Amino acid sequence: MMKAVTISKTGGPEVLELKEINLGKPGPDEVLIEHVAIGLNYIDTYHRSGLYPIQLPSGIGAEASGIIKEVGSNVKDFKVDDKISYAGIPLGAYSSHRIYPTKNLVKVPQNIDLEIAATLMTKGLTTFYLLHKTYPASPGETVLFHAAAGGVGQIFCQWAKSIGVKIIGTVGNDEKVELAKKNGCDEVINYSKEDFAKKVMKLTDGKGLPVVYDGVGKSTFEKSLECLKTRGTMVSFGNASGSLEPIDVTKMLQPKGLFFVRPSMGQYLSTKEELNEASKMLFEKISSGKVEIEIFKKYKLDDAQQAHIDLESRKIVGPAIIVP
Repeated sequence: MMKAVTISKTGGPEVLELKEINLGKPGPDEVLIEHVAIGLNYIDTYHRSGLYPIQLPSGIGAEASGIIKEVGSNVKDFKVDDKISYAGIPLGAYSSHRIYPTKNLVKVPQNIDLEIAATLMTKGLTTFYLLHKTYPASPGETVLFHAAAGGVGQIFCQWAKSIGVKIIGTVGNDEKVELAKKNGCDEVINYSKEDFAKKVMKLTDGKGLPVVYDGVGKSTFEKSLECLKTRGTMVSFGNASGSLEPIDVTKMLQPKGLFFVRPSMGQYLSTKEELNEASKMLFEKISSGKVEIEIFKKYKLDDAQQAHIDLESRKIVGPAIIVP
């Protein structure tokens, strides 16, 4: 028997149920994993609420790390006792053990703690594709990153700083200002007190920026467009404040010839080669100390409902995990 958090209907945090489930044997291309830590990500709330539709009933959670306990008959690249981490479907990471396909697995270097590894895959690989694929920022460029004190922000800002990118970060309250600066931001704007678009234009002498990376969504979208220079790129990769309204291309994008992109991990890490490239660079950033991870909070599986309450009320500042 193993413990797993499941949902049989969409809704608020109360639909998360902890159950004991019988686990079978891994299939030919699968492994049995004993989880050490589970990544807590805002996208988990989208699956639970129904914003991102999933087939029900379902497990929840798409990121974890652990130890392989059994391998399927076709598995050649992994063995029992390997340290691994993963991010991606099928959902079901909120569990003590699980059977999982090897296509999304990566080996975790011995010098990286598995609790740290559990925070890295979704947020770290998101940072990789944002910075190196979606809009490859160049040394000396200045970019705007929303929610600079959050889980992705902690990694993104340090990573961007390590390649010579200057960062203007936004946060939602004064307590997060120093954290964003610690993460590597050159300038930090508290958008609850200040019009961030006006401040960005002042900081850039009215020129605007080449790119905005926005995981907040509805509340920051239109002002973000104001921050962009002609032919700038709006990278919208999250909905923390709600989904975007339909975009009026003629009104919003055409006047400055703006580019709009809505990237996701599956578009950039769909092959084993792409996943290995990204994870190798991610682990190198961690091993070199150029990106340092501080786990903000640890929850138990029994606390999954509270974890989602904290996520949605913006009480989680930085990476958080569930420890089975």
